[in-house]
Amino acid sequence: MTDTAQTHSDAPEQAKRVLLAAPRGYCAGVDRAVVAVEKALDLYGPPVYVRKQIVHNKHVVTTLEKRGAVFVDETEEVPEGSTVVFSAHGVAPVVHDEAKSLSLKTIDATCPLVTKVHREAVRFAKDDFDILLIGHEGHEEVIGTSGEAPEHITLVDGPDDVANVEVRDPEKVVWLSQTTLSVDETMETVRRLREKFPALQDPPSDDICYATQNRQLAVKQMAEDCDLMLVVGSRNSSNSVRLVEVAVEHGSRDGHLVDYADEIDESWLDGVRTVGVTSGASVPEILVREVLEYLAARGYGDPEPVVAAEESLLFALPTELRRDLKAAGMSDKMKHDAGSLADAGQLH
Repeated sequence: MTDTAQTHSDAPEQAKRVLLAAPRGYCAGVDRAVVAVEKALDLYGPPVYVRKQIVHNKHVVTTLEKRGAVFVDETEEVPEGSTVVFSAHGVAPVVHDEAKSLSLKTIDATCPLVTKVHREAVRFAKDDFDILLIGHEGHEEVIGTSGEAPEHITLVDGPDDVANVEVRDPEKVVWLSQTTLSVDETMETVRRLREKFPALQDPPSDDICYATQNRQLAVKQMAEDCDLMLVVGSRNSSNSVRLVEVAVEHGSRDGHLVDYADEIDESWLDGVRTVGVTSGASVPEILVREVLEYLAARGYGDPEPVVAAEESLLFALPTELRRDLKAAGMSDKMKHDAGSLADAGQLH
């Protein structure tokens, strides 16, 4: 009788599962930006100034601050002649002009996929197109892209904003997008734009970055099986916020965004058998490990990987930094030093 009762009481504990998304966490653009700040600190010594958050993650920013990075909101806050790193989200041309006027040494850590969108904006503006930029008002990436051709770009903040859009010539209109949006919502926005402007042209290639798409794809594959989706990421991280929305839209009963494991409310786990875990594209793996440890301590089993795609893309460091590293006899490779934020370890 006792043995039977013991077996029954243990059964729910054994049934608790964790599904772990792959890929998750750092994308190539974030990896490059974080390593750029680390290498700049090694090469030039602190302080190294960073305009805006290098990536949208509280842990990354705090850790780099401890190493001597100084984060500022505006270029004018950087002392004349200092070194400044531009964040992965990109900046408008006027910011480069501001830096030049202050004789700043600049390291442009803009993600190459964001730079691609900037170049598309310049190209279509040169051809006198109206450019409909799908994105979130006030996001740094949108501000940077809009600054490339402000007189040609109109922001479209989601499907419901389409009704407000006006263009000069419906036959010369193209859409571009912020790289970190929900794929589904962006396609719905494009569908509505095309209903209004049938001649609407597409960008030459996908603007939503491969990493954003892959992380959303993994969540979609997991969502129906999840009672709860935990997304590790910061609230100002667009791609992290989107992952929670995608999870709930595709079948997860509940979803929450947390920076750290200690932000998890234990009541979220009431009656929860299967927890999905993933992280935004600017989140180091150590924070995911802490969430998994939290769940393990509450009876959830070893994580079961859900693999949506394999990623191997690696970007070279910014040109100006590579040049100075070589001149100093230091490695300019994207190989992370021991203990580096960008090399916090990968859990497969």
